[in-house]
Amino acid sequence: MLVEQIMTREVVTLSPDNTLQEALDLSHHHRLRHLPVVQDGLLVGLISDRDLRAAAPSTLEQAESDQILHDIRVEQLMIKDVITAHPLDFVEDAAAQIYKHSVGCLPVVSQGKLTGIVTERDILRNLVEMMGVNAPTSRIEVEVPDKTGMLANISDLLRARRINTSAVMVFPSAKEGYRTIVFRIRTMDPRRFIQDIEAAGYRVVGHPSMMTDGEV
Repeated sequence: MLVEQIMTREVVTLSPDNTLQEALDLSHHHRLRHLPVVQDGLLVGLISDRDLRAAAPSTLEQAESDQILHDIRVEQLMIKDVITAHPLDFVEDAAAQIYKHSVGCLPVVSQGKLTGIVTERDILRNLVEMMGVNAPTSRIEVEVPDKTGMLANISDLLRARRINTSAVMVFPSAKEGYRTIVFRIRTMDPRRFIQDIEAAGYRVVGHPSMMTDGEV
């Protein structure tokens, strides 16, 4: 899935000449945590609600210092070296950028112009959907040798049972020379599928039916 498929296109923005008070008002009115700063359609900065709160006078100082919010312009506080995404980036690559740089959002830019914004919440919602955990499913983990054809072999067992799959993920196994394949399958009773896997010589390592009475 691409960033352009999950980003917000109608972006609330600021001008560099806006005051901090105007930025605070906009942030509160739209309940936004991040406001891109745009000039002539081009992204020139980003300011967050955290930056604005840090710049705002404390309650004790407010009576004397409130004017400062009307005197300081956004360009004096905004971040100018903004981490961005492109509309055609893959969602998982955008997620990696958010994680790597510890940022809460990525303005989406094409040819210098702001075309949208994607937040960590957008990314998380999309990953939940990609992993198939937003609908009733069963999760099965299968340990297989790290060699070609293992995924196809397990998929053949699913096809024989006429069970649809919501998501498939492959992870390194703690056991050397093996991989772990995680299936999200559209059935709440996967016991026969588990029996098929074990009869084929593979080990199911992650499903509630594998727990002992003391673990449940």
